[in-house]
Amino acid sequence: MERKVALVAGASGIIGRGIVECLTQRGDWEVIALARKPSDAVNHARFVSVDLLDPRDCHDKLGTLSDITHVFYAAYKEQPSEPGQVAVNGAMLRNLVQVVEAAAPGLVHINQMQGAKAYGCQFGPFKTPAKETDPRHFPPNFYYDQEDFLRERQQGKAWTWSALRPNLVIGPGAGHPMNMIMVIAVYAVICRELGIPLWFPGTHAGFSILLEATDVAHLASAAIWTATEPRCGNEVFNITNGDYFRWQHLWPGFADYFGMKAAPPLPIPLAEMMADKGHVWEQMTQKSGLRPYRLDQLVSWGFGEFVFRIPYDTISDTTKARRYGFHDVVETEEMFRRKFTELREQKYIP
Repeated sequence: MERKVALVAGASGIIGRGIVECLTQRGDWEVIALARKPSDAVNHARFVSVDLLDPRDCHDKLGTLSDITHVFYAAYKEQPSEPGQVAVNGAMLRNLVQVVEAAAPGLVHINQMQGAKAYGCQFGPFKTPAKETDPRHFPPNFYYDQEDFLRERQQGKAWTWSALRPNLVIGPGAGHPMNMIMVIAVYAVICRELGIPLWFPGTHAGFSILLEATDVAHLASAAIWTATEPRCGNEVFNITNGDYFRWQHLWPGFADYFGMKAAPPLPIPLAEMMADKGHVWEQMTQKSGLRPYRLDQLVSWGFGEFVFRIPYDTISDTTKARRYGFHDVVETEEMFRRKFTELREQKYIP
């Protein structure tokens, strides 16, 4: 059996954690998980604590990893401005690749994680379904800089790269700036605790637009497929569950799952209205024996508020991945119920 050694950057994040779990379950991979701080998400992998912004630390921690064959890059550091995103996230990728490429002569592939922001969905309406060949929006965008770095660096090299563009990645975890499953689940159980129905906390337009999601396990499977299928070398792929949804069709099912009544749109400013609910969450945590997280450690209400108020379709075309051989799909409504159950079992929510 061919020996494959994966280096997963950003292993404590939602996507990185999903990739680590998927790789370790397959049995034919040795996995090295990179993050700044240890995480229970990487218990089954070799963990390396490294600051990717520090070239010296990268050299000291990664410079001896000579057997790496595949890099899965899912590291991300939030910044308050687009130029800041480019500077910081670009430096992190460059520091890692420069060290690993020099240390690992058997490097085969580098997989970069992007997202729907590559199409400018964060700015306003864009062409949908978005395709990988669509023109770039007006820069800056750190995805572009990272991809261009890999394109240029790969010229004349034996290794290849790929980039994946998921949308609304769904997976468990705390302390992440873009985690919609935590927004929905924590909002729901707080509403239930307060004895109020499950109002949709967005606009009427946001309630009815078309969206799509990407199960983190599905994304991890796609990343591994991309990294090991030679035809995927130097290509970009949209990866989503494969179906579209509208919140108005899922919301009654969410309410039913949590034993509540569904209620129509009520544009709640979540960041403001949840600011005083920390004590409610503390009481729920103690009563139900939940993981000892503060409410502000679990949920980014501003992100949820943004998603629930999007007034335009946010969907992409995934036919390219299918043409290249990735045919897996996930039924989104079933995925949400399954993820809610995972959050309960893992004691994130009561």
